[in-house]
Amino acid sequence: MAARKLDALLAATPLLLQLCLCQITPEIMPEFLAPLENHTVIQGRDVSFTCVVNHLQTYRVAWIKSDSRAILAIHTHLVAHNPRLSVTHNGHNTWKLHVSNVQKNDSGTYMCQVNTEPMLSQMGYMTVVIPPDILDETSEGLVAHEGGNIKLRCVATGSPEPNVTWKREDGRPIVLRENGQKKLLSKYEGETLELTGVLRQEMGTYLCIASNGIPPTVSKRYSVHVQFQPSIKVTNHVVGVPVNKDVVLQCTVEASPQAMNTWFTDKGDKLLPSEKYLMTERQTNDYSWEMNLTIRSLKKDDFLGYICTSENALGKAEGAVRLQELRDLFPTTTPAQSRPNDLRPGRKKQSKPGRNRKYEQRGNHHDDFPGSTDDLEQSGHEEAGNGLGITTQTLGGGQQSTRGQQRTERPNALPSASPPWINVSAGVARSRDAVGPTLVLALSLCAAALLARRAPH
Repeated sequence: MAARKLDALLAATPLLLQLCLCQITPEIMPEFLAPLENHTVIQGRDVSFTCVVNHLQTYRVAWIKSDSRAILAIHTHLVAHNPRLSVTHNGHNTWKLHVSNVQKNDSGTYMCQVNTEPMLSQMGYMTVVIPPDILDETSEGLVAHEGGNIKLRCVATGSPEPNVTWKREDGRPIVLRENGQKKLLSKYEGETLELTGVLRQEMGTYLCIASNGIPPTVSKRYSVHVQFQPSIKVTNHVVGVPVNKDVVLQCTVEASPQAMNTWFTDKGDKLLPSEKYLMTERQTNDYSWEMNLTIRSLKKDDFLGYICTSENALGKAEGAVRLQELRDLFPTTTPAQSRPNDLRPGRKKQSKPGRNRKYEQRGNHHDDFPGSTDDLEQSGHEEAGNGLGITTQTLGGGQQSTRGQQRTERPNALPSASPPWINVSAGVARSRDAVGPTLVLALSLCAAALLARRAPH
């Protein structure tokens, strides 16, 4: 009997020990090993939250959207009917909530919760940012007459709210006028850009640029048109060209909208493209063009007036160019023939009586001095003559007789005929021939006076 009681006690010992251990050792509770992260995500990207729990035992992990109190998933079972959501588990202690193609309404607080008593949870925040975008609205009032007003409006969306900046595409400044004052700005900030009293120089493309720090930055082009009647500028009103040459006549046209450009003669004849005439245009900016008329192989009857005209819906303008014949500056000429009597050997050139009397007087007064003024005068004539084109004389060698007698001068070679249009040069030469002898005579008298002072008495 005693043996039976002992066996029953021994059989019950493991259960008793287990009960005792349960009373002595407390239960190990689940714990989070890392905080739930925060995310800033660009709209359209994918993101995931990671929840790491140790000692989960028989408890379950749930995902909840805190701001809406919506249960998204429990353990690996998806509760929310959202195809962009999914959950995964690594089989140990890591649970993940995946959100694909993130949208703006996915922003908010996400909770990883363990159903213990009391409940364990941790939260992470997701911010969805949106790159800037410009609404595709057609701006009105992009066309104005010169001096009118134009208003540009650019509406941009994004998260965070974008900043809107205006610039000119060509880099020129934006002109703002207010209370009679004009401001030149490299850029302007604001959704609405108002241009007042616009001039033709302000025509062009304006850029609306939207940015909020989230790439990419976007921009939109706005074309501003300023309308005015044509005006024409002519650089050269008179053009001279020789015959048988080609010539290009040019007019500069400013007009908006673009004008119809035509060439006429001053006789009223309209010029058309042909082998004789070539008409071209080159645009230099939004409202300016160069009109070029090429006339080939000029003939006598081509030297007349030419009219460039420009006409649009607002008016008409014209300019005139006169084409004149320009004679060749260097025509082919034959040397002028000398008269036979001028170069006959031994023929003496008749001297002016006045000059001979002066020479004789100077010879009588200064015969006592060696190297008299006659010699100085002769050398002065020679030097001055070489430089000024005056008739020159030489000493000795059969070219000149003894002192006091009439001198024989070296015959001059006649220059070749000058071109008929060089009238100014011919006048200078005649003046030089007239002044030369007087200048040489004055120099000779000065030299004689100096020699007289230095001679011993």
